[in-house]
Amino acid sequence: MTSSAQALIEAAFADRALLKDPAYSQAVFDTLEKLDAGQLRVATPPTPSETPDGPWTTHAWIKQAVLLYFSLRGMERINVGPFEFHDKIPLKRNLDKAGVRVVPPGTARYGSHLEPTAILMPGYVNIGAYVGAGSMVDTWATVGSCAQIGRDVHLAGGVGIGGVLEPPGATPVIVEDGAFVGSRCVIVDGVRVGREAVLGANVVLTASMPIIDVTGPEPKELRGHVPARSVVVPGTRAKKFPAGEYGVPCALIIGKRTESTDRKVSLNAALRDFGVSA
Repeated sequence: MTSSAQALIEAAFADRALLKDPAYSQAVFDTLEKLDAGQLRVATPPTPSETPDGPWTTHAWIKQAVLLYFSLRGMERINVGPFEFHDKIPLKRNLDKAGVRVVPPGTARYGSHLEPTAILMPGYVNIGAYVGAGSMVDTWATVGSCAQIGRDVHLAGGVGIGGVLEPPGATPVIVEDGAFVGSRCVIVDGVRVGREAVLGANVVLTASMPIIDVTGPEPKELRGHVPARSVVVPGTRAKKFPAGEYGVPCALIIGKRTESTDRKVSLNAALRDFGVSA
């Protein structure tokens, strides 16, 4: 079923006129239904037989289905108690049966998936996104389209996780199991935050933002990936311009969470030992 749906969706993405054929449009609707139920994901982690730090696999055809879904849906009025919305994409339903806690006015769009025990405070989860069990999307945090949030992750207040829909083959933002993302952090451009990493308040990560490991005798520069269990804070480094030398933003890896402690103890220790603001 999946392989046939993939072929239909890829063909329709190349030629939108095919969506007039019910077989092609139904393939889109079926894919979104599976995405909403968590039976499909835009990106999948390494298998247990692979290294935990191995690459994720992005499924471009599922992103294509999301984009085609916008073409197939018309605008409609959505009434939620005293609130009124006007949009193409409905909201998720049956959250009680899914075992998900959503605090008003938290909003999860159809086509996103929250595993049982996930908590959505008054934040936002967009279509195609995935939020793992035990994770919290805190107040005014946003999880952009197709972003992948692991289990036992805390996205603190005001965190911005960027959406990556186009091009369909682009890797979405990934925050792996057990990570803590501090208040007002921004993660975009398909950046991957490794498992159990800690990002202090106001860290900004983009594909081009230097992530500098300053724990050794010489700095080591990374881009697009925060290694597992890293403790990261915002920083600056000097750069010369025609008008003079100025500090430009970067992110600094200042230490590692301790493997010998559990996640909660390790998180508290990291915040205390490294003076990181949450």
